[in-house]
Amino acid sequence: MPEKITLKRSLGLPHMVLYGLGTTIGAGIYALVGELAGISGYMAPAAFLLASLMAGLTAMSFAELSARFPRAAGASLYVMQGFGSHKLATVTGLLVFFGGVVSSAALINAFIGYLQQFIEVQRIIGISIVVLIIGALAAWGIAQSVFIAGLITLIEIGGLVLIIFNAAPVYLELPSRLPELLPTGSTHWFAIYTGALLAFYAFIGFEDMVDVAEEIRDVKHNLPRAIIITLGITTFIYMLIMLAAILAMPPEELQKEKAPLLALYQHFSGSDSMIIGVIGMFAIINGSLIQTIMASRVLYGLSSRGHLHQAFSRVHNVTRTPVIATVAAITAVFSFAVIGELAVLAEATSIIILTIFSMINLALWRIKKIRPTPEDILIIPHWLPIAGFFISAGFVISQIRHLFI
Repeated sequence: MPEKITLKRSLGLPHMVLYGLGTTIGAGIYALVGELAGISGYMAPAAFLLASLMAGLTAMSFAELSARFPRAAGASLYVMQGFGSHKLATVTGLLVFFGGVVSSAALINAFIGYLQQFIEVQRIIGISIVVLIIGALAAWGIAQSVFIAGLITLIEIGGLVLIIFNAAPVYLELPSRLPELLPTGSTHWFAIYTGALLAFYAFIGFEDMVDVAEEIRDVKHNLPRAIIITLGITTFIYMLIMLAAILAMPPEELQKEKAPLLALYQHFSGSDSMIIGVIGMFAIINGSLIQTIMASRVLYGLSSRGHLHQAFSRVHNVTRTPVIATVAAITAVFSFAVIGELAVLAEATSIIILTIFSMINLALWRIKKIRPTPEDILIIPHWLPIAGFFISAGFVISQIRHLFI
């Protein structure tokens, strides 16, 4: 009997950091700055910082779990290990899959919206072309896919760095204007909290990193490190951007801007902002590519552990990628992109991901109670996953209330 072809371990720490940044630093920051300024005013930088700490709780849970169980379709595996339920593990895996394809579909719709500002293209034709390109890249090979995604990530981070560079003089005002940015009463703290609820979504993305675990070299060490480094770099860049925005323009002006980063670039550089708009488009489509790769690996992982039909775990002998799982993922992406509206898709993605976060944090808490502590891997305190559970569950409840009230 021929030996089963497996996924190829070709990703190192730098690859995974770029992969993580590509799925975390995306379209959100290009639109979120104005909305956050409208909610939190001059407390917006503090809201971003609080959001990063809140997201960090769940990120640390994923980091420990990825070292304990370095397999594809990680969320499903973590739930299986924590609760011992085959059905719950399957449901979790499918939630991750649908979260990925719905998110990818939402990003494709956003991309087509941007593209139509430059050229005339029918929506269905545009979606079809973009989906085919993304599917081909995802099936090509993990090293090639992540190389392309990493290259686009460098471009989109370059756009943010360009804004930060041009904003350099405004940072010199920080010492004299610091009192404006610090909370002094309950009103300010409420503004920080409500802003953090929105800003939290700008940090979502690190959870996708665990789904390529079987393609990472020295996965028990490189994957947890990559998750932590990704969150750290993301927080640093977001804080610099938000500080530049709030120091340069009054919050009420930022709130009115449909493309706040474009307005910031024009404000600081005095030149045309088309380059930032194009980079924003790259950021959007890069997020879609990474979500599609993640979704295909979830199907592969579920299949390889007997949760789904074995066809999804077949790996092509040349590309060393799960081609059938990739075709299934890209077909689902196309379907949601065609029939779904952007706002509805984005709302659904948030609820799915936060539900998964709640289960993952609770699963780690139970695992830490019933399993011996492994040696030579990242171990976090017992209280962290519980805190992460309450924060994630609280977000789920607030999102559901928002839908029905």
